[in-house]
Amino acid sequence: MKQGDLVTRKSYGGDVVFKIHELGRQSAVLRGVELRLLADAPLPDLIVMPQFDPYVDTILTRPKWMEAVQRSRTAAAIGAESPGWGSPSSAATAGQASKPRPVFFDMPGKVLHLDGDPIYLRKCMNLYGELRVPAEGYYVAEPDMADALRRLLPQVRPDIVVITGHDGLLKHRVNGDIAQLGSYKNSHNFVHAVHAARQFEKNRDALTIIAGACQSHFEALLQAGANFASSPSRVLIHALDPLCIAVKVAYTPIRETVDILDVISLTHSGLEGMGGIESRGNYRRGVPKVQYVTST
Repeated sequence: MKQGDLVTRKSYGGDVVFKIHELGRQSAVLRGVELRLLADAPLPDLIVMPQFDPYVDTILTRPKWMEAVQRSRTAAAIGAESPGWGSPSSAATAGQASKPRPVFFDMPGKVLHLDGDPIYLRKCMNLYGELRVPAEGYYVAEPDMADALRRLLPQVRPDIVVITGHDGLLKHRVNGDIAQLGSYKNSHNFVHAVHAARQFEKNRDALTIIAGACQSHFEALLQAGANFASSPSRVLIHALDPLCIAVKVAYTPIRETVDILDVISLTHSGLEGMGGIESRGNYRRGVPKVQYVTST
């Protein structure tokens, strides 16, 4: 058994596949392969799994919701090309029917993604690129996220902020109370980060915040100012669930609100793992098509 091996835990019935992050003499720190979970376990509790590249051979390669998001992007493009889109009336454009329609360009919402896990961050940034969502990603330890946002938000000026990493209910919590932030590994850090983002932009339509990880304090994150958060039923969430929502918001037209049930149904964990409030989309169309890109 060595660092990097894939393992499961006997005591939990082998329900989650982990990668050994740190290996000690008596115990190991484990990182979930598909679930945003950081755990520790005694070495005798571990079962070594067949070794493969979990970031090539699993669902992390191409999540099931990508096709749905790409369809919605195509639908937005078709809607923009329809005769009534952006025009005052069909009668006003009737005389122009013979003229060629202008070529539109896309402006999906811009994402600032802070992740407490560098491996998940790398995969997320690859998917943002594949889906043509403008995004900047930073690996930031959960306790440092509030300070990082105070520095990054004025620089990046995003439409959407993702604040995620690792979390979970503590095994030894006071009276077993899940209502207290102190019962969680990192929920208090996520809450502080959301507060910092809302100090920068209070309007939930001007800045969409998606926050939390596995078993995070859902209610506290919403109260702090998040639009979407995990985890209503304190379940484990998939590593890409926050990204799924961010991409859907980025491609929902600015004149519409995001269909909450639709976007959450696309996530791996569903309503048990993710929840949120009505939020406006960030997708815009423009004319004429941009010919040159200038650097700033």
